[in-house]
Amino acid sequence: MSSLRPRREDPPVLEEWYRRHLGPDIHDISSSGVHPYTFAEIRDLCRIPAADLDAVVMDDSVSQGGAGIRQAVADRYAGGDADRVLVTHGSSEAIALTLSALLHPGDRVVVQEGIYHSLGHYPRAAGCDVVVLPARAVRDGEIDPEVLADVVTPGTAAVIVNFPHNPTGVTLSPQGLKALKERTAVTSAVLVWDAATAEIAHRWEVLADPGADGGDTVSYGTFSKTFGLPGLRVGWAVAPKELLTATFPLRDRTTLFLSPLVELVAERAMRHADELIGRRAAEARRNLAHLTAWMAEHEDLVRWTPPEGGVCALPVFHELERAAAGPEAVERFCLELLARHRTLLVPSTAFGMPHGARLGFGGPEEDFRAGLTGLSAFLRERGAGR
Repeated sequence: MSSLRPRREDPPVLEEWYRRHLGPDIHDISSSGVHPYTFAEIRDLCRIPAADLDAVVMDDSVSQGGAGIRQAVADRYAGGDADRVLVTHGSSEAIALTLSALLHPGDRVVVQEGIYHSLGHYPRAAGCDVVVLPARAVRDGEIDPEVLADVVTPGTAAVIVNFPHNPTGVTLSPQGLKALKERTAVTSAVLVWDAATAEIAHRWEVLADPGADGGDTVSYGTFSKTFGLPGLRVGWAVAPKELLTATFPLRDRTTLFLSPLVELVAERAMRHADELIGRRAAEARRNLAHLTAWMAEHEDLVRWTPPEGGVCALPVFHELERAAAGPEAVERFCLELLARHRTLLVPSTAFGMPHGARLGFGGPEEDFRAGLTGLSAFLRERGAGR
């Protein structure tokens, strides 16, 4: 008999869903990011000649990230202050390192409803007193002032939010962000801001990173969502220097640092961010226009709130809503769509939300339209069957 006794823990629904169901030859209209560039495209768009790659010395980097990539991130998101930038293996590592260093048992922490699973996991794992900021409190670009005052009270250690929100696409206006920053400042709470898809906006202008002007703010970014570089696996945190230094012991025992080859590509990509993001944002807006028309044509079967930023939305299916369908029924709905029409959605249960699915519109236009065609046929079939 084996003496192994691994600790058992359920994986996040989102990641397990992709492990099981994301495969070749399907129409993936579930993603919260734009579709990825090839390395050949990146070398061309970001001006990376072979000689520059050949010159990279495959030595260790440093804990906080190489000087070049940190400065590139700082110039775009941190007011030029590279000392306030930590470069990591995707934003997931940035979240893990900084929240593990920031939070303590018993801390009162406000967490936005339906937030990306990592952002909600670490406060609970740390033994914090978690208070939910309800999704319904965010309307027309602002958090309801009464709700904001009720949940962000004196003694709150941190307020963790994600705008544009994944998966709903709801976001704040510049005035809404200003009000949130003022409330966290007056209560001495740390604002933890996940801006993974902030570079693509639809209703208001792109929000300035709240960590750019310093203060007790932690913000996260990634190359995975709007840059079209998920396989690069590079993210970052902008935070006070003392917090970044406090992450080093954990990083020293885990990932240590990035590859200098990866850092070179990431630095060049950051310096050409406008071009990389601009191409994919234009495509996403064309897809969103098509999706808006599609929603109007299917309003008897589905409802939605048009996304204000990012490249995903959370349509709610009337069939599931009328039946008050539970998580298993929602997931079965998505599995039947995949089996019949090779079209992938992520059930809203992955985000603790009922009766819908995450629908992403950041993919290639032809494939996106094919996915919507499959979804349309599926919904009509089910309607005819009833």
